[in-house]
Amino acid sequence: MKVIRYQDAKGELGFARIQENGPPLALQYTGKGFASTENPADVQKHLCPVDIQTIYCVGLNYMAHAAESGQAAPVYPMVFMKPISSLLAAGGEIVLPRKLESQKVDFEAELAVVIGKSCRNVSRVDALDYVTGYTIANDVSARDWQLEWGGGQFCKGKGFDTFCPIGPCLVTSDEISNPSGLRIITRVNGNVMQDSSTSDMIFDVPTLIEFLSGSTTLLPGTVILTGTPSGVGHGRDPKRYLNAGDEVEITIEGIGTLRNRVVEESI
Repeated sequence: MKVIRYQDAKGELGFARIQENGPPLALQYTGKGFASTENPADVQKHLCPVDIQTIYCVGLNYMAHAAESGQAAPVYPMVFMKPISSLLAAGGEIVLPRKLESQKVDFEAELAVVIGKSCRNVSRVDALDYVTGYTIANDVSARDWQLEWGGGQFCKGKGFDTFCPIGPCLVTSDEISNPSGLRIITRVNGNVMQDSSTSDMIFDVPTLIEFLSGSTTLLPGTVILTGTPSGVGHGRDPKRYLNAGDEVEITIEGIGTLRNRVVEESI
């Protein structure tokens, strides 16, 4: 099932199921899952597809991306976090920072995993039982603040407002039995920048859940950004950073396409 989260004309929040033909149909969320209705949803504004509580991110998790970054494959997953304030829904605008200026804002296509049940010390074998579904994320990154001015920490360069677009929908886990074989493509203004497969991951989804849940509780609404493949702007020659007016499209097989335009911050 492909699920969207939305705001209606009264300002109320809801979930809806995307149909192949016809308008989205409202869903009831029972706490144990979604129950279908036959009522058309009054979608006035698209939101991030789930109510996200925590955003874990994994760096250098594709072999080819580690190579283009000039770094060896990590022994353990490289983990950092993004603030909730960085979230952006599909169709929203990625804002280039100008108060704390960056001229090196980059795109990173990522498969995002949504945890649906609290878990701790999960084994790799059981890890996917705790996944409610998958969506698409763009780990937007200000490379200067990430790599030059961040004091060795990623939080500033990765955490500006709008630097975590997520959407357009949640695909429930029953529709994606193998998250390790999905084609992932990024286009900027229609030009292909990244074209890879999640099969190039160094640490696959079950391994990431096992690692992140080690001695740590993952709450429902936790989202895991699983890393980006090669082809990012910072790794290209010449480098290709985002500019105002660009449109970024990220497509993942079986999920859909996340689209966001780029604008400059008004200060």
